[in-house]
Amino acid sequence: MTSLTTPAAPTAPVSVSATPPGARRARRRGAALGLLAWLVGILFVLPVVWMALTSFHSEADAATNPPSLTAPLTLDGYREFFGVNGGADPWPPLLNSLGASLFSTAFVLVLALPAAYALSIRRVRKWTDVMFFFLSTKMLPVVAGLLPVYLFAKNTGFLDNIWLLVILYTSMNLPIAVWMMQSFLSDIPVALIEAAQMDGARLPTILARVVAPIAAPGIAATSLICFIFSWNELLFANVLTGVVAQTAPAFLTGFVTSQGLFLAQVCAASMVISLPVLAAGFAAQDKLVQGLSLGAVK
Repeated sequence: MTSLTTPAAPTAPVSVSATPPGARRARRRGAALGLLAWLVGILFVLPVVWMALTSFHSEADAATNPPSLTAPLTLDGYREFFGVNGGADPWPPLLNSLGASLFSTAFVLVLALPAAYALSIRRVRKWTDVMFFFLSTKMLPVVAGLLPVYLFAKNTGFLDNIWLLVILYTSMNLPIAVWMMQSFLSDIPVALIEAAQMDGARLPTILARVVAPIAAPGIAATSLICFIFSWNELLFANVLTGVVAQTAPAFLTGFVTSQGLFLAQVCAASMVISLPVLAAGFAAQDKLVQGLSLGAVK
């Protein structure tokens, strides 16, 4: 008996798309967002690049309208800033700004770390009210407190004193530092603190050897922001200082005189005064990104 077998029907080839439509849309969306980020970055960097280029021009070339991109480069603006031709010496104001910024930032960290510890890990009663009080102190316009501070400095002999600026910068930056560090320290596991306490560690040891190393990115971000705020402060420095304690931003305003605006000199001075902040930001950029992104991903 012969068995008849039915031949198998040929299978149609399965078409496999190289890239799913969703992946293509996501790729195009990512490329568009990347292009937008580059454009925004260029818009932010362009004024700094323009200022740097203008600082290497002569006053005649810097004052042309529209400015000339092919003008010859010169260091006359930097020579004028550093007093090569007999101008004012910029080093005392630069050192005053550096000292006031560093000391005030150090004092802010010393005061903000225990306060943030008490508001995040070992929370005090009504800690939300305390946080709101810290934040409300930044709502007062700075100019509103200028006259009382001036009268206090005049009556106590603190006018034109660098330590008055250190105290002011510390008090101005302390609320924002406590607010930032509270959010950083709230991500530290409480079990680590309890383990250190069981080993007999006291609060200063816990803060120095347990909390500070874990919150190092947040501390770096806070210190950098406080340093920038102190370095850039102009109103109090311009009113409360004269010759001895004059800071770099107040010294920069001296380049705008009644004889006119010397654009190349102002750009050269702005570049020199901006370098410490740019260098600090570049050196601590990894810590700054980690600190500002703490708590963003759970």
